[in-house]
Amino acid sequence: MAGAVTVPDSAQRVAVVGGGPGGLYAAALLKRLDPARSVTVWERNAPDDTFGFGVVLSDETLGGIEHADPVVYAALQRHFVRWDDIDIVHAGTRQTSGGHGFAALGRKRLLQILHDRCRELGVDLRFRSEAPDVDRLAAGHDLVVAADGVHSTTRDTYSHVFRPHVATHRCRYIWLAADFAFDAFRFEIAETEHGVMQLHGYPYSRPSPDHHPSTRPSGPQRQSGASTVIVEMREEVWRAAGFDELDEQESVARCAKIFADALGGRPLRSNKSAWTTFRTVVNEHWSHGNVVLLGDAAHTAHFSIGSGTKLAVEDALALAACLTEQPDVASALAAYEAERKPVVASTQRAARASLEWFENIGLYLDQPPRQFAFNLLTRSRRVTHDNLRLRDASFTEAVERDFGCPPGTPPMFTPFRLRGLTLRNRVVVSPMDMYSATDGVPGDFHLVHLGARALGGAGLVMTEMVCVSPEGRITPGCAGLYTGQQAEAWKRVVRFVHTRAPGTAIGVQLGHSGRKGSTRLMWEGMDEPLEEGNWPLVAASPIPYRPDSQTPRELTRSQLTDIREQFTSAAWRAARAGFDLLELHCAHGYLLSGFLSPLTNHRTDAYGGSLERRLRFPLEVFDAVRAVWPAERPMTVRISATDWAEGGTSAEDAVDIARAFAEHGADAIDVSTGQVVADERPEFGRSYQTPYADRIRHATGRPVIAVGAISSWDDVNSLILAGRTDLCALARPHLYDPHWTLHAAAEQGYDGPGAVWPAPYRAGSRRPQTGRTDAPKPRLTLGG
Repeated sequence: MAGAVTVPDSAQRVAVVGGGPGGLYAAALLKRLDPARSVTVWERNAPDDTFGFGVVLSDETLGGIEHADPVVYAALQRHFVRWDDIDIVHAGTRQTSGGHGFAALGRKRLLQILHDRCRELGVDLRFRSEAPDVDRLAAGHDLVVAADGVHSTTRDTYSHVFRPHVATHRCRYIWLAADFAFDAFRFEIAETEHGVMQLHGYPYSRPSPDHHPSTRPSGPQRQSGASTVIVEMREEVWRAAGFDELDEQESVARCAKIFADALGGRPLRSNKSAWTTFRTVVNEHWSHGNVVLLGDAAHTAHFSIGSGTKLAVEDALALAACLTEQPDVASALAAYEAERKPVVASTQRAARASLEWFENIGLYLDQPPRQFAFNLLTRSRRVTHDNLRLRDASFTEAVERDFGCPPGTPPMFTPFRLRGLTLRNRVVVSPMDMYSATDGVPGDFHLVHLGARALGGAGLVMTEMVCVSPEGRITPGCAGLYTGQQAEAWKRVVRFVHTRAPGTAIGVQLGHSGRKGSTRLMWEGMDEPLEEGNWPLVAASPIPYRPDSQTPRELTRSQLTDIREQFTSAAWRAARAGFDLLELHCAHGYLLSGFLSPLTNHRTDAYGGSLERRLRFPLEVFDAVRAVWPAERPMTVRISATDWAEGGTSAEDAVDIARAFAEHGADAIDVSTGQVVADERPEFGRSYQTPYADRIRHATGRPVIAVGAISSWDDVNSLILAGRTDLCALARPHLYDPHWTLHAAAEQGYDGPGAVWPAPYRAGSRRPQTGRTDAPKPRLTLGG
């Protein structure tokens, strides 16, 4: 096996398995960098066999190609089709956004260019040839590049080392072509009797020189170029429409009929095209001995962000560079993996967001046309509000006008109303446990912490989870609202916010730790039990949070009543203290969250079992609190929309949970995730929890607060304007910069009622200069 082979110091004999763009380009680069290398490519298909039509490459990728091999770059340049616009067609309207910059060419043409370059450099290309067994290749070569695609035999052979994870998704799609060139990247949405279908189309071949296209496709045209056309829909729509019973040509004809307007009545063509389901491939490791994965064998990313060939070509560039820079093959493969994995992971997160957006496209069909288009354009989070404003200011301004932004007002600084409370902007300082109270009493630290963030301009500042009893604390340093002294201390904080930061609202989050209580302060060991001074824990079921955690007692009926009354007493005190908003904490595995999750609620009485029964106690608490909370003040609920663990709360459960609280009077749902079980496996990433808030918002019609790695004002503007959330809660950015909101206003050149600088701070409302900026620029740059 390859693992038993001594890895050589240099890669002089190279075997490439797979003759797709990634494998061919790797072969060409390796041969070009060292002509003495022996490089052989095995490809099971004929030279001109390909099952796609067009290929899109980014300017970034093309720049890498240009520097690595100007010959290939020049050949590509001669055949590229370039365009700037994206058309989004839905419900009889077309929205066009410009400034995007795409380049595409035919897949056959790309392969031909790479074949020619490989032959010119002396690469041995073996078509219609199955590669020898990978063990034999590894034994007979210094390096084996496995570029054998999404169904990689190499990856399967060494699956115990590469440890692949393959996820199959909800949509079916088919890859087709049309014999004319779209004049923009086109997304077309068809609402049929069977469900929603979408077309992704883009040109990859120019019209012939004597062809004179119309502004928009209409009527038959000859020699008019070519376009890739992908038709996609959810599995249940595909079956309802009968595509599962059609052969290839029947499917092609049916797709052409459904999207006749986009195609101008022209037919579609296929090339052994078949309906398939996208598979996201992730590997824990990319190399084994002298065998390395490249392209789709190592990773896949959904076609809706046009990344497959791009990633494979970039893999080839990185692999060739690492083999040149590193002293031996082992070091090169380690460097290649270290360089590429973070980049690919970022792309896969964006692709996953895009994929899921299209899977759930039915949620957005009622949006106004321009907002729908903006939502689609920003779906992957690679394109943002600020980025799109630079690309196409007129389109972005039109979306803002439709949204209701006054001139010169970013979306984040538009007001939002919850019941009798109007927030002057959409920024929330998220609840953050400070572990700095004494006997539950907030002190000077809380006054400064919350006061500073209120002065910093956020529309709403939330307290940490304020506990409803001594036994309901997470740690000895957690704040409470179960005594008069605590209520007076909170009243002091609220009074400061209302008098010194007028226009900023302050909310209280009430909760009970449940099975996650009696632990050390965060910086002494998060979730670790106290060494001494423990108090008994209670929970929905007697299940410890971690193996070393205290086992809680299962709550009895009478204890449930007692805890409900503790919540109402705390709510009454919060109202007297003057808080503007109250949030019930039903997330993160604390007591009420413990009732909601099937992983932590194993009760057999009326409070366990079905979701309806698991909801019973949290809803009883909500109703009791709502009854004592002033009618004009809003009340929100924080939930964990997924447990990030098998068998836990599902996305569908989360919608049902949110809907239940909404029906009981919740004014907004604060959508977090996880922290329910210790063995969770979160999928972290930028604004990674937002899709859950988005889904709940559109499924329930209730306002939502999005949280989770939202770190920039551009993210906030993008999410708000796309209609994925109503408010954005940020934690760490407000720890880094208490004046985050005011600085966001300054950086966007905004000065208005949505971000008011306190009078003593107004002199600081402009970014200070950091150094001389008027130095003369050099007139001449000499090459080194």
